[in-house]
Amino acid sequence: MELGFFLKKFITFFVEPFGMVLIVFAFGFYFLFNAKYRVAKAFLGFALGLLLLFSYHPFSNFLVKNLENQYSKYEYKENIKYIHVLGSGHNTDESQPLSSQVASKRVLEGVIIHLQTPNSKLIFTGYEGNTNISNAQMNASLAIALGVKAENIIINGEPKDTKEEAIFTQSLIGDEAFVLVTSASHMPRSMKLFQSLSLNPIPAPTDFHKSKVNGYLTAPGIGYMRNSNIAMHEYFGILWSMLKK
Repeated sequence: MELGFFLKKFITFFVEPFGMVLIVFAFGFYFLFNAKYRVAKAFLGFALGLLLLFSYHPFSNFLVKNLENQYSKYEYKENIKYIHVLGSGHNTDESQPLSSQVASKRVLEGVIIHLQTPNSKLIFTGYEGNTNISNAQMNASLAIALGVKAENIIINGEPKDTKEEAIFTQSLIGDEAFVLVTSASHMPRSMKLFQSLSLNPIPAPTDFHKSKVNGYLTAPGIGYMRNSNIAMHEYFGILWSMLKK
């Protein structure tokens, strides 16, 4: 793994909710063991507050909903040639079915669009991560299992992030319009990035995490913490893209 890519992942961990809470707790315990009790209490109280806030359904839902509501679901009316399904995590545990080894919602949406769009082709991108097979190949295997013909699939297992995926699509189709399939929370950042390269993506968001909030008196939950983590990852990604301009 390239050093720059590793460092980006490492730094990202500590600016996301779980990493934030962990590092603030660490500071709290450091001051506690050094008998600086007032400072320790401040840090530990702040860490607990962050943990409760990011695990609180209304707040978590607010974070993720602001991202996911930016683009509506795809209406399957476009007559386009290319459908780009962005990469995501996967595993190669053979005790699991293929549908459990990949982020199947992205692949499923891409396949549905492809099957309803004559003469279209699916593009799968994404590197191997910590496995010995690329995410692009894994996603393509699921698409084939769902009935897509291999000759209608384009695979590139090299891109490690969304920017590299966008650069590949640019080299393949130029400024031709295409459907972009990714998680709804990731769509705003992806659209900005693709458009910054003069590409013309048509958004097809999937894998939504927002939900209806039934009142504000609700217990914290680990699932809500996960949603906050997803949302904050995207917010920091958008911020980083703006700072790099």
